[in-house]
Amino acid sequence: MAKFNSKLSKKEIEKILFQLCLAISEIKDPNEAAELLRDLLSYQESEMIAKRLKIAEHLISGSTYGEIQEQLLVSSSTIARVQEWLKISGEGYQKAIARTKIKIKQREVNSQVSVGENWGSIKKRFPSYCWPDLLLENIVANSSQRQKEKIKNVIMELEKSKEKTELYHKLKKLIH
Repeated sequence: MAKFNSKLSKKEIEKILFQLCLAISEIKDPNEAAELLRDLLSYQESEMIAKRLKIAEHLISGSTYGEIQEQLLVSSSTIARVQEWLKISGEGYQKAIARTKIKIKQREVNSQVSVGENWGSIKKRFPSYCWPDLLLENIVANSSQRQKEKIKNVIMELEKSKEKTELYHKLKKLIH
């Protein structure tokens, strides 16, 4: 790893790191995140950070060093460094992996189901616990503007209740 000597005080460094974290936390979607990373980092730096996250994911899921080396083409010292970070303070890795794993799974399922696809083929390809979500996504995707307005009205009614159901959260996410 390259040596880096900052001429800024620790307080100044903390201030600009906080600003970076604030900028990252304000990102609305993966496309904005990609734009920011493209502006901040070189391609190699982006790849290096992405690989570290993937290494952490593999280590958490129980993959061996050999499996990780083969799949990601990284050295054992890189894997060991990530493993050490996970042992010392891996909350950031673990939160990021847990949150992205769900979204990646949803994206894979959504990309596998095309609009207007035959329901029979969906039932064969996906387990039954996925059907309600797939059906709801398909309904929202295929609804007219007037129907979407009706769905928004249902969401507004659901917002009035104290307890927000899982259906409320799914509809809100799909309609926005």
